[in-house]
Amino acid sequence: MVNSRSVLLLVCTVLVVGAICGSDARQDGKRRPCCVAVTNLDMSAEVVGETYRQQAATPPCVKAIIFNTEYGQLCADPNAQWVKDRKLC
Repeated sequence: MVNSRSVLLLVCTVLVVGAICGSDARQDGKRRPCCVAVTNLDMSAEVVGETYRQQAATPPCVKAIIFNTEYGQLCADPNAQWVKDRKLC
């Protein structure tokens, strides 16, 4: 016979898995990685190309300027002086 503890464990497991899967489904597969931290160190030498994109602060994402580098994307502090200089070019 199934005891109540086993049933409770099963119900909790289903709820947790459903919550995780449901949060991904709500994004319609369009989830885009975002910056959760930024650097203010001068990384201008690593930036390739002239394009960048701005990211708004929508938790867990933080406000950032995203540059491309040879190694991937770089999340930079929009208030860093080197970022302001780079954006003006």
